[in-house]
Amino acid sequence: MRSATLATAAVGYAGAALSSSVLLSGGTIIAFDEASKSLDVIRDGSVLVTDDRIAGLFHSANPPDIPSDTEIIDCAHKIISPGFIDTHRHGWQTALKTLGSNTTLADYMMTLSSPAAGPLYTADDAYLSELAGLLEAVNAGVTTTLDHAHLMWSTDRAEAGLEAAVDSGARVFFAAAIEPEDDDGGYSTKKQIEDWKRWNEREYPDGLVQLSLAYDAWDNPGAAEHTKAVAKLVLDAKPPVLTIHWLGGVWPISASPSVVHSFGVLNTTHTAVIFSHGPGLNAAEAELLRTTNQFLSITPESEMHYGHGHTYSHHAHEQAALGVDTHLTFSSDIITQARLWLQRTRSRLFDQVMERWEIPARNPMSANQAFLLATRQGALALRRPDLGTITVGSKADLVVFDGRSPSLLGWADPVAAVILHANVGDIEHVLVNGRFAKRDGKLTYADYGALAERFLKSAKKIQKDFLARPLPVVEGVMFKEGYNYGKGPDVDVVRGEGTGYGPLFRGAGDKTNTNAKAPAGARHDEL
Repeated sequence: MRSATLATAAVGYAGAALSSSVLLSGGTIIAFDEASKSLDVIRDGSVLVTDDRIAGLFHSANPPDIPSDTEIIDCAHKIISPGFIDTHRHGWQTALKTLGSNTTLADYMMTLSSPAAGPLYTADDAYLSELAGLLEAVNAGVTTTLDHAHLMWSTDRAEAGLEAAVDSGARVFFAAAIEPEDDDGGYSTKKQIEDWKRWNEREYPDGLVQLSLAYDAWDNPGAAEHTKAVAKLVLDAKPPVLTIHWLGGVWPISASPSVVHSFGVLNTTHTAVIFSHGPGLNAAEAELLRTTNQFLSITPESEMHYGHGHTYSHHAHEQAALGVDTHLTFSSDIITQARLWLQRTRSRLFDQVMERWEIPARNPMSANQAFLLATRQGALALRRPDLGTITVGSKADLVVFDGRSPSLLGWADPVAAVILHANVGDIEHVLVNGRFAKRDGKLTYADYGALAERFLKSAKKIQKDFLARPLPVVEGVMFKEGYNYGKGPDVDVVRGEGTGYGPLFRGAGDKTNTNAKAPAGARHDEL
């Protein structure tokens, strides 16, 4: 049995709020001014939450005429922020954590991607890994996740991931990733679409899970019939979100906005389309995003870690939001992504000034802009203006930071405090849909300790099987001619002999030198 029933899980989260109204009192609120489309800070104010909505926003810690049964939460010296929105994540990969610390995207495709790692997972593994990953996100203040759920390996494993999304208590756009598979006895595209339609007939508790779609083979001529079937599903079923991996540039992964537009699914009012990564963005593709009001998900840490590249995505920020991507490999919080992207963008724009032998006179990107990318822009990408801001009538997805933590002690500007100084450990409370998903620094998920034990047992099995596999051979071309692998110079951080690159430490006996050429039959512990 993978989990409690959906009803039981919902009751577990309902108990996290003691009354229908909660007042976050006396905090500094990072609000949003609709008139100026900019952030607004309210000091010593309060936020009234009634049921799943923000019912009041006050410039006083003790506003009059609030409901008599309101629970008062003292937020003096604390920062109240909208919940963060992650527009690209693969929740099922949690069990592979730390196994890809030095991987490139080419390595990832052969080892950690859905086709490569999927055979390691049972349905129970898929459930536990997905649930643990979504709770990790909630703990980090991510209240909304667009999960590019490419665990569509079989009906039972895909349904396990969906069930985990429901049980998490998070707001999840579960984008089941349809794969182009022929009807040869396996999990065919036809069967995947049938399952998706069946899942789409379900009602999900409190509307927190929104069944969505992912599909990547738009540019694959060999999958033309499957692609037509997916396009028809988008037009007929009108899922809230369609999400797509798109790289372009040097990469043979070219499901660009213009390619997708040719199937008639880009310029719709009913479905938000979010393209993940997009290092091959050019002016024409950016303009198509603007005219159709579709978005790019920038995943700063993954794109730097794996070598996707950041060619021109900083030119399309008005049509961009942020994502985490493969949290198995690095940070799971959007605060880190916002911070990295802020400094990455600043650095490259400063370089443009200095290349002219001039000294930068103005910072080209602000902490406020990074904050908006982490919150409101994600909501707009999902076409959910009721998310991502603290405004009356918006969904009560909120994060409360402890302003007297060692990291934040002495702050004056709450936006700068969150974007440039805060960490996950500073997050005291998280509310999703008006309920506490994290309270007093701890997740409210019922019996998280027991879940953790089950997950660790599953992860140990998966990691053991993973490390027993042969190393990939990264040479020649990627997928097809014209896309060649290449190598850059290695970094040396040690004086004298050696470079310091060293082995990976992933368990007993995992101490082989990663600089050495892998011998025949070498295993993943030498990656």
